[in-house]
Amino acid sequence: MTLKEVACGTTVRVKRLTGEGPVKRRIMDMGITKGAEIFVRKVAPLGDPAEITVRGYELSLRKADAEMIEVEMVEGKMVEVK
Repeated sequence: MTLKEVACGTTVRVKRLTGEGPVKRRIMDMGITKGAEIFVRKVAPLGDPAEITVRGYELSLRKADAEMIEVEMVEGKMVEVK
């Protein structure tokens, strides 16, 4: 599963990054590395961008970048978003 497919209010853990070169480096510089937990706060009405929380700070991520991040569900970490 990729980060692009994750629903709002869900926490996931990064399994691996599939990007290449500078794009992968930029994602890693934002703190999105293997094992990091990401909470999907909200997604824009048209689906791009998504607002996520990673390592204690919030950032916006485009769908194209989110598609390069493979994730796995974290048990017991789902929050209802209103």
